[in-house]
Amino acid sequence: MPWIKTIPFEAATGKLKQLYARVTGPNNNVDNIMMMHSLRPHTMEGHMAIYKYVLHHRDNTIPKWFLEVLGVWVSALNDCNYCVEHHFAGMKRLLGDDPRADAIRGAIEAGEGAATPLDTAQQAAMGYAQKLTKSPGDMVEEDVIALRDAGWDDGEILEINQVVAYFCYANRTVLGLGCSTKGDIIGLSPGNSDDPDDWGHT
Repeated sequence: MPWIKTIPFEAATGKLKQLYARVTGPNNNVDNIMMMHSLRPHTMEGHMAIYKYVLHHRDNTIPKWFLEVLGVWVSALNDCNYCVEHHFAGMKRLLGDDPRADAIRGAIEAGEGAATPLDTAQQAAMGYAQKLTKSPGDMVEEDVIALRDAGWDDGEILEINQVVAYFCYANRTVLGLGCSTKGDIIGLSPGNSDDPDDWGHT
């Protein structure tokens, strides 16, 4: 049970009911992380907008599967099992290579980002994500220069930064309110990247 009251789908009214209808998955399932916002629906609206635009937008150029890897990594660094489970399932589906996905997860669970089977540029992004998550006050311009030297352009660096920042926010929402995976369908996401306003989970 979460540590604060939440309103289930069948009891929702007004603005909350409208937002639930936008974010539902199969059988009117609403992810527990979204239900955490049910007493203040406007915060759910803000959360979903930034989630959709940061991770599932058509104008991103970094492959979605790797953005999900960064999300799993950040969540593991923050000890947020909820987001690890959800986003590993999504990453595995998107990657379409189960042995590689499992190897990535194994390295992440061991806390060894450098051991993940990723290319040099992706490894640089993992290092940036780790430092920004664990020691944000220690970030310096050289951290961005290192990403640029690894082959990322500045727009892609912004994508990486925003994914890391989003997951730190989501992890703290989960961990600070006692959100669990109980009753969730693991791995659903708003997959229609071509329509930023489509928040339906599949």
